[in-house]
Amino acid sequence: MNVLVIGGGGREHAICYSLKKSDKVDKLYCIPGNAGISEIATCISDIKATDIDKIVDFVDNHKDIELTVVAPDDPLSMGLVDELMKKGHRAFGPSKRAAIIEASKAYSKEFMKKYGIPTAAYETFDNYEDAIKYLKTSKYPIVIKADGLALGKGVIICENFEDAEKGLKEIMLDKKFGSSGNAVVIEEFMTGQEVSILAFTDGKTMIPMVSSQDHKRALDNDGGLNTGGMGTFSPSSLYDKEVPKDIYENIMLKTMNALNSEGRTFKGVIYFGLMLTENGVKVLEYNARFGDPETQVVLPRLKTDLLDIFQSIIDEKLADIKIEWTDNACVCVILASGGYPENYKKGYEINIGDIDKDVILFHAGTEIKDGKLVTNGGRVIGVTATAGDIKQAREKAYANVKKVTFKDMHYRTDIGIKE
Repeated sequence: MNVLVIGGGGREHAICYSLKKSDKVDKLYCIPGNAGISEIATCISDIKATDIDKIVDFVDNHKDIELTVVAPDDPLSMGLVDELMKKGHRAFGPSKRAAIIEASKAYSKEFMKKYGIPTAAYETFDNYEDAIKYLKTSKYPIVIKADGLALGKGVIICENFEDAEKGLKEIMLDKKFGSSGNAVVIEEFMTGQEVSILAFTDGKTMIPMVSSQDHKRALDNDGGLNTGGMGTFSPSSLYDKEVPKDIYENIMLKTMNALNSEGRTFKGVIYFGLMLTENGVKVLEYNARFGDPETQVVLPRLKTDLLDIFQSIIDEKLADIKIEWTDNACVCVILASGGYPENYKKGYEINIGDIDKDVILFHAGTEIKDGKLVTNGGRVIGVTATAGDIKQAREKAYANVKKVTFKDMHYRTDIGIKE
């Protein structure tokens, strides 16, 4: 079977890497892909992941493509899966109606409130002056979130009113995140340990993946600005090999069933961002797809054929497949451009030394220019290592981080230390 993957980041490289291991996959395509993905797939770099019509035309004109995997949030929220299915093409990922749980934070908060899914207390505003009035009487710290998609960066943690006023202005008036900031969610700041749980679902069955723990802040010790993720590890000791029963029943299954009740049956991967607070487990956010960089540590531990899982979800036969994982640990350290997540430059040459055979470099922001591998984004490469435990995987990852260099390269030095 020939498969097309939509997207061009580290998550998509990890998906392509996993699909390539399947003896059922003959040829891989990727739109737009990156330099690393191009080593294992045919990349169509002149089409963007958000060019819905061009992607549908491409699949129409390539009859050999039997499955399209839509990985990023934007094309999912724009309805790419729906458009492909209208043309009779097989596609993996949630519909536009189901993907709203990520595409609109206002919707997801109202959804959780309606169905009794535990989350932070909040208010939603589409008027700047009303939001300012609320912030003047709020308890700090507080969290401001752009309503729409913002590449994982539309969340501002504010320590005082001055920070909140500045952040709100950036989102709602300066339009730092475009139309995603037309409305905001302002919610209580929760304290506790954060854990990510990805789960496969076909709308009838939900199967959690192994746990992982992300590091969102740009600097060591969780300092600096929020990013799309500076590194992650799996498993997280915050829960054992199996998801605790109360999380599975009161959050995960309740979410799946509630989406069905809303006429938004979800078929794909749901990302549950959870906070383990002193008042119980609460949902920070939903993502309507694989997380990035969580995918880079979860999929290398997958023993079951990923293509088989995708097919079973499309056919609503997830209950018929047994999903197995390795017992080892995995750590991913993100190498980012200097200045990320704000201003950074592209086009710096990347030099890669003799990487250990059991270490994977998942490319995110890379391209080949004038025959050289160069930077092409904020997050550039994820150095991913597996070993018997987190400590060993961490040591191996950082030993290989030193073998990759480019100008102004930045990375956190504490990924995995929480374990």
